[in-house]
Amino acid sequence: MAELLRVDGLSAGYGEAVILHDVSLALDEGETLALLGRNGTGKTTLMNTLAGATRQHAGSIRLGGSPLHTLPAFRRAAAGIGWVPQERNIFKSLTVHENLTAVARPGKWTPERVYEMFGRLAERKGNLGTQLSGGEQQMLAVGRALVLNPRLLLLDEPLEGLAPIIVQELLAAIRRITRDEGLSAIIVEQHPQAILAISDRAAVLDRGTVVHAGAAADLQDQPELLDRLLGVARA
Repeated sequence: MAELLRVDGLSAGYGEAVILHDVSLALDEGETLALLGRNGTGKTTLMNTLAGATRQHAGSIRLGGSPLHTLPAFRRAAAGIGWVPQERNIFKSLTVHENLTAVARPGKWTPERVYEMFGRLAERKGNLGTQLSGGEQQMLAVGRALVLNPRLLLLDEPLEGLAPIIVQELLAAIRRITRDEGLSAIIVEQHPQAILAISDRAAVLDRGTVVHAGAAADLQDQPELLDRLLGVARA
């Protein structure tokens, strides 16, 4: 498979505060990366940096061989980044359908395909964002990223605070998006086993640095190694 994303020597943060230190990783076309680590280790900062929402101090980011780090945030979606931040950032004053059509770009992911995947959204096309449950808002946030027809999907804790039945629906959808549809993705999640099961690769961050990178199956099959990696700062 061809390489899709390459991050080399990345240092970034907010203002003068540097959160990420010399981060390097790579992801091939069609692969899913589970990005793991304790709270405050830099996972969200890395996702925000890929999306262009932080200050980059050093290093490079390339998507499909082209520089991404030189682009402002608003141009990264056109370059192929679909971002679902923790805050979801849906347009709460617009309907579900307006949220999808307002950002849609040409490609195989259309609002109709999003409705087919998320039946709850199909039933609520005319509802405003404020009239949706937290789980429905998360589905809409994922749908909005998909209709951009990205090359790389960034999901920052997509299962956080959701009811178990919604978690299972979202996991099934993410599995379809990545496994069946072949869309590359990076997923941050506090419940590693759920995400490792649908990922190809895994990286663990600690104190803004990559302390482990390898096959997701290796961590899934070795829970003691995963526990040790997620507790490295206490060692």
